[in-house]
Amino acid sequence: MSTLNARASTGFEQRFGRTATGVWSAPGRVNLIGEHTDYNEGFVLPFAIDRRTVAALGLRSDRQVSIASSFSSEIVTLGLDELTPDNLAGWSAYPFGVAWALGQFGADLGRVSGFDVYIDSDVPIGAGLSSSAAIECATALALNDIWNLGLSRETLARVGQLAENRAVGAPTGIMDQSASLLGQMDSAVFLDCRDLHTEVIPLGFGAADLELLIIDTRVTHAHSSGGYAARRTSCERGAALMGVGSLRDLDLRDLDRAADTLDDETFRRVRHIVTENHRVLATVRVLRETGATAIGDLLDASHLSMRDDFEISVPELDVAVRSAREAGAIGARMTGGGFGGAAIALTPRTALPAVKAAVLASFAAAKFATPDLFVVHAAEGARRE
Repeated sequence: MSTLNARASTGFEQRFGRTATGVWSAPGRVNLIGEHTDYNEGFVLPFAIDRRTVAALGLRSDRQVSIASSFSSEIVTLGLDELTPDNLAGWSAYPFGVAWALGQFGADLGRVSGFDVYIDSDVPIGAGLSSSAAIECATALALNDIWNLGLSRETLARVGQLAENRAVGAPTGIMDQSASLLGQMDSAVFLDCRDLHTEVIPLGFGAADLELLIIDTRVTHAHSSGGYAARRTSCERGAALMGVGSLRDLDLRDLDRAADTLDDETFRRVRHIVTENHRVLATVRVLRETGATAIGDLLDASHLSMRDDFEISVPELDVAVRSAREAGAIGARMTGGGFGGAAIALTPRTALPAVKAAVLASFAAAKFATPDLFVVHAAEGARRE
């Protein structure tokens, strides 16, 4: 982190000609299990990872907001009074959107000063590791501090979600921001997306000699594109036809009635959500009662459900999962919103070299782009550096 912090501080000085007031960071996240359940008021089990986004920020004496980053030569500037979702576009919509969303949660944007911010990150973009939520959460925590807003982390998660939904136009749930803000070392965040109750669940990967390997397929995805929104629409349609407020209200016993009530595609979308909620609860129980070595089958079943029922996998993800399992991973699944991004493989430490080699060989044989392979550990959530 010291290198990333220094890089952000230097970037701020080079772009804005002064020293930042402070540096804040927020992590990306891996979702261990529970995909597309968040916006259906269901259950998720993500954890913050040791890849972070850093925001170096300084107050201004006027009401202008200027945003720069390591991934663009552009500096984008708007006045605080101009911050509306209709005025925002591109990568800068994430931090601008957070400033706007804070106003929707009680910040008096008519009385605060503008700011400059420089953003740097080592969270891979488009890999399903929530690079967008990391930007939102680092910015939200920084502004909460520097504007003396006193908002809770749970509220800041809602701020980030609103920014992503309205300013960016991505109909995501609250899981990513919750993990980025509430994460703890060696633990996952069990989140009930209906009442936003959270519970820290120890993972115990290290004690079990397990590593979580990320297989970034380099197939980029975007939550604001049509596939994600179409799945959400299917879920809403299924809930309405089943006579419930959300798919959270259904359980495994309702699937026979759902099969009789819904068309095949909508039924499969619904079946994924219902069974995925069940798998999240089962994973939490197994982690508590047996330990991490016993969750492999649940990870495998989750991937099959996303591949066949929710249809959000891609060939690269399927190859990553299959080759990792065949080489010794105890369980593997795609993670994130789908249509690209990354897979995760829970792997005995001694099998890690063989799993990496098998994945690389399988991608080469399929003539896919070489994936990026790296291990992540459950890390602390957003903080001032």
